[in-house]
Amino acid sequence: MIRILLADDEAMIRAGVRAILAADDGIEVVAEAGDGRTAVELTLAHRPDVALLDIRMPSMDGLAAAVEIRRSAPDTAVIILTTFSEDSYIAQALGGGASGFLLKSGDPRELIAGVHAVAEGAAYLSPRVASRVIAELSSGPAARMGARVEARERVEALTAREREVLALVGAGLANAEIARRLHLVEGTVKAYVSAILTRLDVRNRVQAAIIAYEAGLVGPTPA
Repeated sequence: MIRILLADDEAMIRAGVRAILAADDGIEVVAEAGDGRTAVELTLAHRPDVALLDIRMPSMDGLAAAVEIRRSAPDTAVIILTTFSEDSYIAQALGGGASGFLLKSGDPRELIAGVHAVAEGAAYLSPRVASRVIAELSSGPAARMGARVEARERVEALTAREREVLALVGAGLANAEIARRLHLVEGTVKAYVSAILTRLDVRNRVQAAIIAYEAGLVGPTPA
C-alpha cells in the first residue's frame, strides 16, 4: 500500500485528488493539509511514502515544504501537483528534491502513474513538463557544451557499475526494474543509487538523470 500525504489549500481540489487516488486500491491517503507548514508536520508524524504538494499554499509554499520534507524525512518522496508550469517552478521543484512534477490540468491517469513511479524510487514528470526539460537539454549545442563537459567529468568519478545504474536511472527505470535488468537484489540497487546521488552531489533521481543525459549515458551521445 502506498501511503500519501495530500497538501492543497483548496478543500475542493483535495477532494478531487483524493477521489482520483481512491480509484487505485494500492493507494491510501493517510493525511491532508491545507498549508505547507502543516504538511511538513504531518509528514513527520505519519511518514508517508509520498507527499503530494500544491505550490501556492499559506504559511509555507509547496516548494519550501518540499525542501524541508526531503531534509527531515528523506524516505518520503515528493511530487509537486500544480496548475503552474512555468520553467522557474519546474527548476525550483527539481532543485528542491522533488521526484515528480504534475499539472492539475493533466490526465488523472498521470497522477496515478506518477505516485506509483516515485513510490518505487523512480522519477515522474508530466509529458508537458518533460518536453520542456528535454527541450532545454537539447537546445543550443554551444550553450550546453559546458554542462556536458562537467557532466562527463562528474560521471567519470563513478565506478563502472555505478555508471551502469545511473544510465538506467536516466532512462526512467525504478529500482525494481534496474534490479531485474542487472540481476541484482533491489536493496543493492537502492544502495547504488544512494551512493550515486552522494557522489554526484545531487538531491534526487531527476537531477541524476539530467547528468546522465548530459554525459551521454542516455539517448543520443552528445557530439
